[in-house]
Amino acid sequence: MTSTERVLAAIAYQPPDRIPLFDSFWAEFVQRWRQEKGLDASADIEAYYGIDIAICVPDETPWPSQAAELERSETGVVTRDGWGAIHRTRSGAHFYQEAGVALADKRDPERLEFEAPEADARYAGFLRSLAHARAAGRCPFAKTGGPYLRTMNLRGHEQWLVDIAEDPDYAAALAGRVTDHITAVGVEAIRRGNLQETGIWIYDDIASNLGPMVSPRTYERIFLPLMARMVAAYRAAGARYVVMHSDGNILPVLDMLVDAGIDAINPVEPKAGMDIVALRDRYAGRLAFIGGLDNAGILPSGNRELIREHVTRCIRAARDGGIVLGSHSIGPDIAVADYDYVVELIRSPSGT
Repeated sequence: MTSTERVLAAIAYQPPDRIPLFDSFWAEFVQRWRQEKGLDASADIEAYYGIDIAICVPDETPWPSQAAELERSETGVVTRDGWGAIHRTRSGAHFYQEAGVALADKRDPERLEFEAPEADARYAGFLRSLAHARAAGRCPFAKTGGPYLRTMNLRGHEQWLVDIAEDPDYAAALAGRVTDHITAVGVEAIRRGNLQETGIWIYDDIASNLGPMVSPRTYERIFLPLMARMVAAYRAAGARYVVMHSDGNILPVLDMLVDAGIDAINPVEPKAGMDIVALRDRYAGRLAFIGGLDNAGILPSGNRELIREHVTRCIRAARDGGIVLGSHSIGPDIAVADYDYVVELIRSPSGT
């Protein structure tokens, strides 16, 4: 099987020739991997480990022409992104401070003017990434954000939660305006990329390890109709599968997402109580799963017995389809040799 055939078989609950794998890697892990393997900077870690899925991303921001570096000094850099947010990043830091947002005050969502979804510049990098993925033999999908997370970019995290609690009608209207925009970009990406055979992912981190950031009732009222609208539009554009990515524990709203037409979820984090084996049993044939490996406790532990027990349990569940194995991401707290061991287990005919 090709990677595309393998991934599509797994999502369709058909046995693949081998269990497909999807992971992303922190830069620090990649650097250490190259050092330990004696490889130069051109070495492709995804090719080395046989990663089957590639996520290709168009520019969905409302104002891509406004993205700019505003200030640079010895202590760091200040930038404005295409969402109009101002970020202050200290030198050597992984994270940034949010110094400003586009909508510090409420504005009528219907009066917001976004740059054209069909602008060619949005898709230049996307098409290059897609061409690289296809040349490498990976299974490509497009990606957009989702109603919750992307609307937060305009208001800021804390203010967005206040909006949802104090003025749900405004929150729904603003999220609807954002959703219409990013959906138009996603539809165009499917069309330009000829991705009907595979489809598109919606990245919408709606949960912490403890549960959704809003109550199920609020999610159903504000965000579920927008998710259903996105799925319907992507399906109408020919997308075979629509995948939902959200960190955290999404169990309280998972049935809603299935009803909205989501075909698979990622990353199915064990640390958040998302047990991929139990979920496959519960949703067999209705929902596929991409992820499921514990990158927070078990893989970083260095305990080979614990790693083997965890991985082989997932392998047994994945053999007949329904699962693409992987984790949320592979960071520097996971030893290269231990990740090698994980991949060896997945590739082993016996899975042990």
